[in-house]
Amino acid sequence: MKGNEIRRKYLEFFKSKGHAIIPSASLMPENDPTTLFISSGMQPLIPYLMGEKHPDGKRLVNSQKSFRSGDIEEVGDNRHNTFFEMLGNWSLGDYFKKEQLNWVFEFLTKELKIDPKRLYVTVYSGNKEIGVERDNESVEIWKEIFKKHNIDSRNYDNSETEGMRDGRIFYYGDNKNWWSRSGEPANMPVGEIGGPDSEIFYDMGAELKRHENSEWKDKPCHVNCDCGRFIEVGNSVFIEFIKKEDGFKALKQKNVDFGGGLERLAMVSEGKDNVFETDLFINILKKIEELSGNKKYRDNMKAFEVIADHMKGATFIMGDDKGVAPANVDQGYIVRRLIRRTIRFGQQLGITKSSWTKEIARIIIDDYKEAYPELNRNAEFIINETEKEEDKFMKTLVKGEKMISNDKMDGKAAFNIFQTYGYPVEMTKEIVAERGIKLSHEFDTEYNEAMKKHQSLSRTAAEGKFKGGLADQSGETTKLHTVCHLLLESLKRVLGDHIHQKGSNITAKRLRFDFSHGAKMTDEEKDRVEKQVNEAIQADYPVSFEEMSLKEAKKIGAEGVFESKYGDKVKVYSVGDFSTEICGGPHVDNTNKINGVFKIKKEQSSGAGVRRIKGILE
Repeated sequence: MKGNEIRRKYLEFFKSKGHAIIPSASLMPENDPTTLFISSGMQPLIPYLMGEKHPDGKRLVNSQKSFRSGDIEEVGDNRHNTFFEMLGNWSLGDYFKKEQLNWVFEFLTKELKIDPKRLYVTVYSGNKEIGVERDNESVEIWKEIFKKHNIDSRNYDNSETEGMRDGRIFYYGDNKNWWSRSGEPANMPVGEIGGPDSEIFYDMGAELKRHENSEWKDKPCHVNCDCGRFIEVGNSVFIEFIKKEDGFKALKQKNVDFGGGLERLAMVSEGKDNVFETDLFINILKKIEELSGNKKYRDNMKAFEVIADHMKGATFIMGDDKGVAPANVDQGYIVRRLIRRTIRFGQQLGITKSSWTKEIARIIIDDYKEAYPELNRNAEFIINETEKEEDKFMKTLVKGEKMISNDKMDGKAAFNIFQTYGYPVEMTKEIVAERGIKLSHEFDTEYNEAMKKHQSLSRTAAEGKFKGGLADQSGETTKLHTVCHLLLESLKRVLGDHIHQKGSNITAKRLRFDFSHGAKMTDEEKDRVEKQVNEAIQADYPVSFEEMSLKEAKKIGAEGVFESKYGDKVKVYSVGDFSTEICGGPHVDNTNKINGVFKIKKEQSSGAGVRRIKGILE
């Protein structure tokens, strides 16, 4: 079964179970300064998992665009992707374990026709220190499910050390069967939500014997290792806890959060042993073969996988309506790294054609434009930025590599290469490793110090400076969120109706607001915008919201950022008669609660045709 059909069947299946189909949110988080990208389906739904009412009800389903920059180095092992689609269904305090586990098994075995005898499951073994018990309830549910299929379902602990022992259900601890955006309980910050999960694994077949030809050769075979025999195809997370200062507490509602990678489901359904030969990548592989003079994927797997994965990731990031272009900071830094790494692996394949990366981008746009129309909408931007980045990098590639041709590389030299030629430090490390050049003992420290002296990267997910965590919803952040509404309307009044919000990032101390505008603002324009915002703050406008259809919201002229994330029903917030905007909240209930004077601290470019304001309340 092809990827597009799996996506459609999944949405229709859960719609038949009373779920509302909601669109994918933007890849760029809104009002969450802790991370660069949406990396899971639950991320945009955190307020609703914590109890806020969702306009479309308590049962939701979608396919969420996701990107994990931490997996860039993992690409090349037949199963890792930086960009992927996460099929997800949620219960916001409605159904729980029994319904979820039965439904997902039904979908896999009846809709996708996966052989139930090749499916194995894991559950949480509990943690007395945090007061969360062993998940025996899920075990009993799984036993009943397997019994219906005449499958013996013995359950075991300690499979990591004792092996599978003909079991079907396995207990694992915090590092395997607990899910939060920050990982296991010990790593969760205060305010983060999570809970035990139950994962489903597909047996690729003992005949693959990957575990006998690798570091796992002498280790017990079990379902939740990385030997290659078993692959996770779905994870039902039971989000029912929040971490507080004094330990883990129950949320006011018990939630279900399911995630299943579309690429992996396509791999299993299509009978492949890797995600790249599925229909979701095959057109890209054919193009790489053509560009490389008919080299074959099976003979050059890593290079093909890096190119296919990285160009898909870069295309989807640039194709988002926020309009992220290659740059040296934030999401743009990741786009630059993806494209430049693509070019290097293209050279290893002997690709010499100029502007070839845009040809890959065109294929990705064509393959996905029906499911994600924003790619087609932003096709010109994607193609132009890809071509410009390839041209820019090719002009400096030889010069940069010459600077690496010595016996030792220290962090300061690596920073100079980055500053001069735009070489991501990770790429310098790769080239150094390929040539057998030694890194200085204090390489990372030297590089970071040099970067700080110049201008530190504000956030690079690859360096792990920002871990996952709950988006701040403190009082100060709520005030600045409301100020964003006032700022957008003020910008429209001062600069014109072409102004649209392109993104925001809000902490308790400042707001960062991106908007469509092609020119630097004058001091007079900034003064006028500040004045408009502060007059609105002082006007004691009531702040209220109303639920309506997206069509109705547009009809009354409500502004909406990332409209693709909204379903049939939306919340429209009104600030008196000053502004009307589609938004999920939270906000103050009256502008007099903002209690401060808004100041623009900086106005600068944030990409092609996009400006950025950084502002504070004094």
